Amino acid sequence: MGDNHTDSAVEVRDLTRVFGVRKALDKISFDLPSGAFLSIFGPNGAGKTTLVNVLTTLTAPSSGTATVCGLDVVEGAVELRSRIGLISHNPLLYPDLSAVENLEFFADMYGIEEAEQRVRELLCAVELDHRRLDLVRTFSRGMLQRLSIARALLHKPDVLFLDEPYSGLDPHAMDIFDSLISQIREDHTFVMISHDLAKGLELCSHALILAKGRVVLSETRSEIDDAEFAARYRSIVGIGVA
Repeated sequence: MGDNHTDSAVEVRDLTRVFGVRKALDKISFDLPSGAFLSIFGPNGAGKTTLVNVLTTLTAPSSGTATVCGLDVVEGAVELRSRIGLISHNPLLYPDLSAVENLEFFADMYGIEEAEQRVRELLCAVELDHRRLDLVRTFSRGMLQRLSIARALLHKPDVLFLDEPYSGLDPHAMDIFDSLISQIREDHTFVMISHDLAKGLELCSHALILAKGRVVLSETRSEIDDAEFAARYRSIVGIGVA
């Protein structure tokens, strides 16, 4: 973690986000300690992505407060963006640039020292060094996701947000991602949205279920019995669990 973090990496108080007449988030409150791994579950439309968008400064809250790394997501948004990373189903890459050009662009944006070394290190970590000069538009879905992981890790963020990071990955890309997560687990706080109950519980230290914009269950991993959690998830969201 960075030098200036608080005991809580994420603090959310009565967070509400309204779109028209719909409350995507309805007075959500929770704390996440530094170094934790939070898995967020819930059906489509529960507010999961809206929550991550607020915490990553992409969407402003309608009311309530949220701080990440001790920084308010509204008032401290500019500084906060240098302290967080986001991996989502949108790779946030430039298709007409090569892999190395993409990472060099973001490294320059973050003001990373010894950027060339850091870029090469991450391309090797995600097993894309052999494709470093190829245009991103030629990459498969799995390769795009692996490069987006490298992009998100460039500046060594304190908190890493993962919005369905396994979506569309082939088994090899999933293995690379799992290996990377295990290697960097101690250096970051994680917030992950997942539809995969087994994978989300495997990785997490904390779990949260959202439904209709509200936190309906929040537990630490040690409190969770997997079978009971799955049953409660089914009853809460009213859908089957794969």
